[in-house]
Amino acid sequence: MKLLFAVMLSLVLTIAASAADVTGTWSGNLKVSGPDGQVQEDSVHLVLKQDGTKLTGTAGPSAAEQMPIDKGAVNGNKVTFEVALGADAAFKFAIALEGEQLRGDVTMVMGPQTVKAVMEATRGK
Repeated sequence: MKLLFAVMLSLVLTIAASAADVTGTWSGNLKVSGPDGQVQEDSVHLVLKQDGTKLTGTAGPSAAEQMPIDKGAVNGNKVTFEVALGADAAFKFAIALEGEQLRGDVTMVMGPQTVKAVMEATRGK
């Protein structure tokens, strides 16, 4: 029984140690798809703090323009959070840690309108 407990504890610690840690400052770009099919590039700057599966921090187009993130969560390498822009407007991030980059989808919702973007960001050194 003690051996089984030791093996299970070792397994849990190994899994916890290998979990994604996205804490840090990330910079990159957004490729925004317009309704006419045109793709425009914009910048993104994230300052993230992970505590277990909880994620807090700020996000915006630059270090000077930051807004608090809400509903931040990390599940394995999957990262989700929102940045509120007003009463019925928000950016919704559904991204993943892939190697040394955060990549994924960002959706801007403004009332009934939705704009999609793809994000790629690298952690600062």
